Parts: sequence; C-alpha cells; structure tokens
Amino acid sequence: MTRKLFIGLMSGTSLDGVDVALVGFEDEKPQPLLTHFLAYPATLRSAILALQHPTANELEETALISNTLAKLYALAIQELLAKAQLKPSDIMAVGCHGQTIRHRPGFSDGIGFTMQIGNAALLTELCQITVVSDFRSRDVAAGGQGAPLVPAFHQAVFADPSLNRAIINLGGIANITYLSRTENSLGAKQDRVVGFDSGPGNMLLDAWIKQQLGQDYDANGDWASSGQTIPSLLARLLQEDFFAAPPPKSTGRDLFNLTWLEENLQTVASLNPAMPAQDVAHTLVDLSAESVYAALKTHCPAVDEVYLCGGGAHNQLLVKKLQTLLGHIPCKLTDSLGIGVDWVEAIAFAWLAKQCLEKKTANLASVTGASGARILGSIYQH
Repeated sequence: MTRKLFIGLMSGTSLDGVDVALVGFEDEKPQPLLTHFLAYPATLRSAILALQHPTANELEETALISNTLAKLYALAIQELLAKAQLKPSDIMAVGCHGQTIRHRPGFSDGIGFTMQIGNAALLTELCQITVVSDFRSRDVAAGGQGAPLVPAFHQAVFADPSLNRAIINLGGIANITYLSRTENSLGAKQDRVVGFDSGPGNMLLDAWIKQQLGQDYDANGDWASSGQTIPSLLARLLQEDFFAAPPPKSTGRDLFNLTWLEENLQTVASLNPAMPAQDVAHTLVDLSAESVYAALKTHCPAVDEVYLCGGGAHNQLLVKKLQTLLGHIPCKLTDSLGIGVDWVEAIAFAWLAKQCLEKKTANLASVTGASGARILGSIYQH
C-alpha cells in the first residue's frame, strides 16, 4: 500500500507560533514522520491579540494579517519540506487550522460564528499544495459548537477497547476527550465519546505573566511556583457560569481574557488588598487544574487513566496539581501513546485534511452538539 503524505498546521490560542507536522498514512492510523515549529514575531502576536476584540478598521486589519499568516505558514511548510528532503508534489494536502480570532457559536442569531484567519487561497499559491482549511464553520452551521474537533482524532488513534481513557489538551484553552467503554441494554460493550472545553489552560497565565514580567509564558511554571494560592480569588474565578454549564460547550479568549481576570481581581480586592503577582499566577494554575478535575469528576466519572498533551504539559506545577487531584488515577503524557505532547493537534489537522479529501465525516455530533456528522473543511485545490 502506498503511503500518503499530509501536513498538519496548528496555531492555537497560546499565539506562540505554528506547529507543523508531516504525517504518513498507509491505513487509517497516522504515522508522525517529522515536526517543525516556527515562532510568531512579537509584532504579529500583538496584532492578532488586538483582533480578539472590536477595533478601528478591523476588516482591513484582519485581511492583511490573514495574508501575513499565510506567508508565515508557507515558510514553515517550506522549512519542513527542506528538512524532510521532499517536494510540494509529494504532499497530498495541507490541513490548516488557521488562527482563531473570534469564536461565538450560538451568538446573537442562534447560529453564531467562528472565525479562523490565514488566507488559505494565498497559502495554496505560495506552497503549491492543496490546502484544506475552515474546519469549524460547517459544524457551527449544523448547530454545533465547532469545537472541540480533535476528539474524533483522539478516538481514531488513542482509544483502548478495555479502558475508559481521558485525553486532556492543556493548550490556551483546556479541553477533554473521554473515550469510554459502556454497556448497552443488552450488556454489550460500545464506544462512547464525550468532548468539551473545560476552561482556561495556559491562556490566563500567559496573559498575566506578559502583563507583569513581559514574558510570553511561565517556563515550567517556575514563576507561579514561587507564589501561593489566594483562596478567595480562586473561589471567585470558579463561580464563572461556564464551568457549571453542561457539554456540549466551547470557549476561548472571548470570555477568558485579562479583562475578565482584572474584573475578578477588583471584586476580591477588598478581602485581599495585597495580592502579589506571583500569587495570582499560582492561583491561575489552580484554576486550570481545579476546573479540569471538576469536569472530569462530573462528566467522566469512570475514567481509568488520563493522558496530557499541549503546552501546559510542560508546566510542572500544573501537572503536579493535576496528579494530586487525580489521586490513584494514572496521569501520563501522550508521548507514551506514540505522539509527543506538542504535536497532537498538528497531526490531528493532517488527519482532518485527509478525512475531507476522502469525503469522510470528521465531527462527533455527541461532542459538538451539531445536528449530525458532517464533512469538514474548505478545499483550495492546487
């Protein structure tokens, strides 16, 4: 059987850069072959952050930043192909997530919208490869959240027929996939997949350390580790309605942002007039860990083991807190399942591109709340 090669591109809510993965498929199982990372320039990161909320002349700004992203994505692909000693013609397609700037399913008219930018038409021209993009919009049009989309991929590659397994992606937003084995009314085992966003992963901590220290992220959680929990602040943050809402649900920077944090800080300031910045950082790690654990207890009660991926898997404080909360439940990294923690989502978008070209559905209606299974993505044919 001939191996088909795809490239997956993922640039998430952390806004650190773009992850690129070369993936081979000889059957339905992906084979990660090579990975590459290209960081965002500080100016681009700032420009994208400015688009998260209404700004002056935002239509023009969005279009031009979309072009800039396409050029950066093309460079990342070229660098990956050079490392792999491959030509564009060797690649079946690129699966490009794009950069989310707004995510509001159900907003205003009951349908809402989701918007990922990165000019896919330009990317096709620049890299001379078919590009599949805009994966989320079809699910939203079908009444779904448009997120998370990766649970279908998790089911395809991480499910174990004998275990109830949870995959937790600790990205800017944390999301959970629960791959469970349940008995039907006849006593037969059947697959059941639950997936949803649980709340902030690294997003708030990244924003806080950027504001306070000018750093893009808290390496290993070292800064937060120097602080301690502020119980009144943690209790206040956990009162956010999103945490108690049942799945299907998704969220993003539209809700969990510095403005949201600062409003909550002001609310508890009368009880804690002096809140050292590192204590706030520590409490934000608590928020991520506690909200993930609460979601697991509520929606994944029979979980046998947990696997972590995403940038937050490098935050030793966050991982330690999760392990403590989980108690006897094993908590490992997806590396032990064959895919490194930094590359799960990029590989997933290579898989999503393959699903689209093969006219196979890729969303799970049980996860997103869509009215049914849909083929996801827009194809820009080379």
